[in-house]
Amino acid sequence: MARKKKEPEKSKAKINTDNIMGLVGSTTEQAISETLEINYMPYAMSVIVSRAIPEIDGFKPSHRKLLYTMYKMGLLNGGRTKSANIVGQTMRLNPHGDAAIYETMVRLARGNETLLHPFVDSKGNFGKVYSRDMAYAASRYTEAKLESFCNELFRDIDSDTVDMVDNYDATMKEPSLLPTTFPNVLVSANQGIAVGMASNICSFNLKEVCDTTIALMNNPDHDILSTLPGPDFSTGAELLFDETTTRDIYSTGRGSFKLRAKWNYVKGDNVIEITEIPYSTTSEAVMDKVAELIKAGKIKEIADMRDETDLGGLKLTIDLKRGVEPEKLMQKLFRMTPLQDSFPCNFNILIAGMPRVMGIGEILEEWTAWRTDCVKRRLFFQIQKKEDRLHLLKGLERILLDIDKAIRIIRETELENEVVPNLMIGFGIDEIQANYVAEIKLRNINKEYILKQTKAIDDLEKEIADLQDTLNSHRKLKNVIIKELQQVSEKYGKPRKTEIIYETAEIQMDDEDEQIPDYPVTVFVSKEGYLKKITPQSLRMSGEQKFKEGDSLSFSRETSNKAELLVFTSLCQCYKTRLSDFEDGKASQLGDYLPQKLGMDPGETVLQVLLPGDYKGFVLFFFENGKGAKVPLSAYETKTNRRRLTAAFSDKSPLVSAMVIDEDRQVVLYSSDNRAAIVSTAQLTPKTTRNTIGVAVMSLKKKAQLSAVRPLEESGITNASRYRNKTIPTAGAIIKEEDSQEKQISFDV
Repeated sequence: MARKKKEPEKSKAKINTDNIMGLVGSTTEQAISETLEINYMPYAMSVIVSRAIPEIDGFKPSHRKLLYTMYKMGLLNGGRTKSANIVGQTMRLNPHGDAAIYETMVRLARGNETLLHPFVDSKGNFGKVYSRDMAYAASRYTEAKLESFCNELFRDIDSDTVDMVDNYDATMKEPSLLPTTFPNVLVSANQGIAVGMASNICSFNLKEVCDTTIALMNNPDHDILSTLPGPDFSTGAELLFDETTTRDIYSTGRGSFKLRAKWNYVKGDNVIEITEIPYSTTSEAVMDKVAELIKAGKIKEIADMRDETDLGGLKLTIDLKRGVEPEKLMQKLFRMTPLQDSFPCNFNILIAGMPRVMGIGEILEEWTAWRTDCVKRRLFFQIQKKEDRLHLLKGLERILLDIDKAIRIIRETELENEVVPNLMIGFGIDEIQANYVAEIKLRNINKEYILKQTKAIDDLEKEIADLQDTLNSHRKLKNVIIKELQQVSEKYGKPRKTEIIYETAEIQMDDEDEQIPDYPVTVFVSKEGYLKKITPQSLRMSGEQKFKEGDSLSFSRETSNKAELLVFTSLCQCYKTRLSDFEDGKASQLGDYLPQKLGMDPGETVLQVLLPGDYKGFVLFFFENGKGAKVPLSAYETKTNRRRLTAAFSDKSPLVSAMVIDEDRQVVLYSSDNRAAIVSTAQLTPKTTRNTIGVAVMSLKKKAQLSAVRPLEESGITNASRYRNKTIPTAGAIIKEEDSQEKQISFDV
């Protein structure tokens, strides 16, 4: 019996298989190019145009459908409703499933903190943009309505400002765009991945965008960077400003901004608190990366790290081990974790159904043209409405001039459907006017009513003339848009959340000290700027130092591989580097060319190199005009480790010598007219400003100039009292023959 029952099932399966095989066998061959054109291209264009790329109003279709549904539900001025109710209603316009619709609403909500100016007033758990694991609650648990800010999205939407199109099943109408009164496309962050292209638009501060738009409308040559210094993100953090990069992004629409976290050090608890992170990362990603580095032994300064985020906002707390420098640790974390990250920009926007990558100026120009069209349509709609009203009142006016005749016509008309035609014949008015008159209540046929209607005619004619004048005037249309932008800026503008850091154009993160091998080296620098770093073993085995033809030794010093080097140049700049950045060399090599290695400006040459040590002493500068300056070395110590310092010393006179001193000493100044003077550095008062012009140290005769400066013990002078003076400036004395022998031919500082 069991076998007999199974046989029909096998037969049925065989029949189905045969049917399927028959269908497969009926397929025909098709060229791949034809498949791409017929099947793939329509899909690709649908994704590009109808899903992933935002349009000039700043919205994708999913955003627009959701917000318009909430608007039609009365949620702009009414109370909140369950999110599930909103999602269900939105499916009348967007049939892509409730999960996708709800996720869209989450990202537009205030609670999620994705946008600087959220569109949805949310209640309940909507997750956080800076958290990967903090999931939002289901739609049945949360409530929402539209923010008052959305008034600027839907203003005059019922005044034919935008086209209304059929929804997917042609049962209702929806707007093709929302008539935003401000450039929302730049204010709201937007990301989308289409087929073969993507869009990634960062958010900018509303007030700055409005000010920039107004400025460009008044002056097309306006410098955008002066009113729009950089993007502004809802998560705050710090923007590392680079003018060249920013201008390039503003002009091309492509590039990336560098962001880093905001932090503070709590000295009493010996902890670092991170309160804002880059928009492009999450707190979990940061925690995971730090844990990975600690496990790998690459970071040893952290005792513990925990996420203390609460209702007050984001907070990541790092417990430090004893003796750890917070600034130094944060530099490592910026380099090795997402606490410093980049936001890639790709300003790809649909313009008239075609994707275009545009710069800021071009986007605002397109938005202004589109907004001008919206205002024109609104004005034309208002004119039409007023002209329709005026047309009715004109007919009423003709009847009110002889109201008795109108009453008599109505009373003498036998059939109701003949009242309107008789009024049309009796007063020479059209059917619309006659219908309007026929509907007037008997109580309104009085002198007061007649005077009011007559006056309304005059007012309407004046209003229509004003509207028509605005519609025909480019200047007045521009003023209307500017006035609306000013109102939006004043009402909804907020201070920047993302702080702009201007002095970090060239940031070099510190390498870990324990990863830099420390060993003794001797550094040699030639007059033309070639540097060689040689180990003692290599130096003992090497022969004569090799230099380029016409070049010679300018500086040599025994030091360590971890030592820092200050390089002063002909453009009054100071470059800061580490000897560990240079490869160990040999005496037979020319060495590294400092202007190229340090990225100096064209024509910039090396004047002097110094080893600052622990930055505890002073730098002595001496200039050709006989002046000298004493500047604390701490003035060249930078927390951010910038590679280049501008205005490093005075540019009023050419630099003759620079030397580092730990304590005051005596130096010999030589002039070009064969005179010498011995002065004590104690006579120079320290100046806190790096580019101070200094004080007069040596009095020079006409056409004479300071030519060299040496430490007294290296000068070869035997009769020091002859050249010494207790006060400055001093003229010094003529150099005697026994004191003219130079025992040191290079500066040794």
